[in-house]
Amino acid sequence: MKARINIVSALLMPAIWPFMGLSQSVADMQKKYPGEQAVVLNHSLHYHITLKDDRPQVQSEENQQLMYLSSDAGARLSQYSFYHGSFDTILQYAAFTKTAEGKKIKVTDFKTSHSQSEGVFYDDVQETTFDFPGIAAGAVGTLDISTLEKDPHMLSAFHFFRGIPVYHALLKITFPSTMTVKYILKGIDSAKISFSEDHRHGETTYSFQADDLPAERAYEDAPSSRWYTTHVIFYIEKYSDQSGKSISYMASPADLYKIYRGYLSSINNQIGPDLHHIVDSLCKGVTTPRDKAQRIYSWVQQNIKYIAFEQGMEGFIPRDANLVCSRRFGDCKDMSSILTTMLKLAGVDAYYTWIGTRKLPYTYTETPLPLVDNHMISTIRLGQQYIFLDATDPACAFGMPSEGIQDKQAMLAIDDTAYKLIQVPIPAADVNRLTDTTFLELTDEGIKGRIILDLRGYYSMGFLDMLTFSEEKDQDKRLRSMFHRGSNKFQLDSFHIGDLTDKSHIRLSGQFTLRDYAKHIAGDWYLNMNLFKFYEHEEIDYPKRRMPIEFDFYNQRKYVIVLKIPKGYHISYTPVGKTYHNKVWGFDMSYERKGDVLVFTQEFDNDHLLLTSDQFSEWNKVLENLFPLYKESISLTQD
Repeated sequence: MKARINIVSALLMPAIWPFMGLSQSVADMQKKYPGEQAVVLNHSLHYHITLKDDRPQVQSEENQQLMYLSSDAGARLSQYSFYHGSFDTILQYAAFTKTAEGKKIKVTDFKTSHSQSEGVFYDDVQETTFDFPGIAAGAVGTLDISTLEKDPHMLSAFHFFRGIPVYHALLKITFPSTMTVKYILKGIDSAKISFSEDHRHGETTYSFQADDLPAERAYEDAPSSRWYTTHVIFYIEKYSDQSGKSISYMASPADLYKIYRGYLSSINNQIGPDLHHIVDSLCKGVTTPRDKAQRIYSWVQQNIKYIAFEQGMEGFIPRDANLVCSRRFGDCKDMSSILTTMLKLAGVDAYYTWIGTRKLPYTYTETPLPLVDNHMISTIRLGQQYIFLDATDPACAFGMPSEGIQDKQAMLAIDDTAYKLIQVPIPAADVNRLTDTTFLELTDEGIKGRIILDLRGYYSMGFLDMLTFSEEKDQDKRLRSMFHRGSNKFQLDSFHIGDLTDKSHIRLSGQFTLRDYAKHIAGDWYLNMNLFKFYEHEEIDYPKRRMPIEFDFYNQRKYVIVLKIPKGYHISYTPVGKTYHNKVWGFDMSYERKGDVLVFTQEFDNDHLLLTSDQFSEWNKVLENLFPLYKESISLTQD
């Protein structure tokens, strides 16, 4: 992991920023960035790549210069931290504050402890924290770090933007002229990055520079920042050794696969009796590879507990399947190890598979680097069909990829030298269906009703995950939220969860009371059948917002309200339904009389995992057509 700086509770992107010698007054910066508490004056990161014993060696120098713009900035922005672990060595570091009066105060109290990554039980990342002293408006905090990268295959991307403005940022990469370094600019503002190339003294230097970058604000519904924030990915493609021979380093996915395949060389060479016994018992009486695979997959999902470990090379090398079997727990690589081993033992064509989750916007084809993936699964081939099996998700139905790897490029280990790159499919919208049916009956005490929730695909699997991983009180809260409709006077009287054996299909039902929602005036009933007013206040602030919006999966949702017409009444007014679709999405809304009931139906569709800024106006157009319909009510008049 690349050592980086975090401005605790304030800065968005993990990176370190520099001192470049530019002189700017606090008044200039306050005027330029009104309302901001701080600004990154300069950020520089310089990588020096050399060859030692015919192997690449990388050292970097980073420097950050941060100016505080408000009197209370110190309360939120004084604390910093940087990270280091098994793949880098911090050679030296120093920090100091230069006060507004010109006094230099060195930081002397650095504290180093284990850092805990989200969702990781244990890793070996160390976090060094400190506070800049004497923080006030006009003060400038500076940090310098020198780092030795232990493995040049694992160089980090360089991010230009932060959660506060960046006045100046510069990345330099210096390498021998006998070496080829590739780079890729990614992000919605990549055009703002200027590039230059310099050749002197047998070395090449790439420079990437950006100036006057605005603060990058976060949105809860945005994907991982890697999908939109501007950054540079660079890597060593090839170099010439002392004899002049060209060495392919990370020129293609084949070079990466060679590394990954080496991680498998020392595991699963012998299968112990316990694994043999389990596979034999699971496959007894089963003849088809599909049925065998389904039974083995389910066993691993239910019997091997997922616990994430990241410690040095253990973050990359799977553990032996026999050990995982005896422990009954492991991380994603361990679960790939035992699952693939068991499947092969049963005669199923199975392959160790590396893949990046949807948090990462990279592919092996574009950037054949370890940063492309953060996950490992197993893949089986049944005839011409590939099925992706992620045992870390116990609720994932066989035949469906886990939600987090949809549309991602996977690397399958075919044999010692051969690999295959396959795109994980996106399950179609009609596979992931939510059908919510409400039956209403008008009474003197208010509305009485019952609900049937039919969940399919990822809706069903998500519900099972909720039952598996949340506490009982949170389950109850979530269930009541799923049933809630109408108004805050909704009362769920009872509910029932149906059969859970089919992970891809679950039905829920409930009984409820809803008081004071329908109006009974002068003998007539008035009722707004829009019990759900979806997407209210969800207009996209366009063109101000540029970050994309992430959706969990393609889906279809159908909401049906069935009103029993009371005896002695007839429908005196029914609103007109409407259908509206554009190239982004849409809805269908209709009212239909069927005997003694009135059926109101709303349907929504989504065929996007990511909604980009060029689609925002079309999204809002749908809402412009939808919202007026929410105001319509039906009326029932006595015969």
